[in-house]
Amino acid sequence: MNADARRVQRIYLALMLGNTLAASFIWGINTLFLLDAGLTNFEAFAANAFFTAGMVIFEIPTGVVADTVGRKVSYLLGTVTLAVTTALYWMLWLWHAPFVWWAIVSVLLGLGFTFFSGAVEAWLVDALAFVGYRGDMESVFGRGLVVDGIAMFGGSVLGGVIAQATNLGVPFLLRAGVLVVMFVFAAFVMRDLGFTPDKSEGPLAATRTVLRDSIRYGLRRPSVRYVMLAAPFASGVGIYAFYALQPYLLELWGDTSAYGIAGLAAALLALAQVFGGLLAPRIRRLFRMRTTTIILASVAGALGLIALGLNSIFWLAIILLAVWGFVFAAVGPVRQAYLNGMIPSKQRATVLSFDSLLGSAGGVVIQPALGRAADLWGYGTSLVIGGAIEVIAIPFLFASRRQHDPADAAIDAAAPVPVSPEGVPPDAAAPKG
Repeated sequence: MNADARRVQRIYLALMLGNTLAASFIWGINTLFLLDAGLTNFEAFAANAFFTAGMVIFEIPTGVVADTVGRKVSYLLGTVTLAVTTALYWMLWLWHAPFVWWAIVSVLLGLGFTFFSGAVEAWLVDALAFVGYRGDMESVFGRGLVVDGIAMFGGSVLGGVIAQATNLGVPFLLRAGVLVVMFVFAAFVMRDLGFTPDKSEGPLAATRTVLRDSIRYGLRRPSVRYVMLAAPFASGVGIYAFYALQPYLLELWGDTSAYGIAGLAAALLALAQVFGGLLAPRIRRLFRMRTTTIILASVAGALGLIALGLNSIFWLAIILLAVWGFVFAAVGPVRQAYLNGMIPSKQRATVLSFDSLLGSAGGVVIQPALGRAADLWGYGTSLVIGGAIEVIAIPFLFASRRQHDPADAAIDAAAPVPVSPEGVPPDAAAPKG
């Protein structure tokens, strides 16, 4: 790796560190925070659903910002939006505001995250290609996952401890403060390398172009389409499980005010993420096809959630949680490399944002549905149902595998496979064994 590539990677890792540290201050206590504000289980997960609905609504418009104004501008807008809406969340908690206000601010939180989704990843891949990096992308994404996990561990543990020592609102104020720091950092160090914003169209025309390119290079390309269609089931269940595990572990522990135990759930997932990121490149090399890794991880993740839901022993739940988190983390870099290997540079942020949109759309439906199941039958049953829903994603992954896309077996994903105007790689018509 040359000096320029190392600098690009260091900036990417710093952005990951700051973003995740800020976000993770509340990850261990978010559900408890909403319940403490007077919301029911259904309302708490409905608020989360409005957050993901915001991501669905704004994903395409903010994708226009990333692809027509610049990835740096998109990132800066994300930090400002999230800092402001996080502060608003704290104020709603202080006021015990009615649910309608939680729904509105949750949608705006989703807006903040859509400025990030696709933009930072697209910035990294294009910048590395521009400076001549020719290594495999699993290693880079894996390092990002390790840094992500370390930040998540520190932030979630610290957030739980601070909440127990003070109150559930202080971690939200810390989050807003770190986001302000990240705005200043990114303003000075980020540069859009290897990418020239297309400003030839107005906002409405650009939005139409983004939608057309999302379909052309995403849904119209079978190998990409089936991976994206699997996202609503895997992402929707994953988001619910992450937040449901906080009160579920407290329930198994026997003390609903032990916020440190709630933080432990996020901390364990953070450690699992660190190991998953470290081992992702090695796990990838165990199999010839990337889709083999993704499919096996999906099966293991679904079974892990079902086992978690059926279990009633706290310490066994901790072990199952760590295993589930490791599987979820290890497959992430492989899926990222697979998708990036099939997307042209100019449309990268657009298609990645559309993939995120589909994942968020699943969360809009699945989170409140599973939250209602938790109200009626308990968290354990809701996790079992979630595991069953996650299984639905597996046939789509097999369908993507059957397309024999070159990116499935490629080791170097830094440069995407050439795509024809019809959205099909030049050699995709020839089946590969």
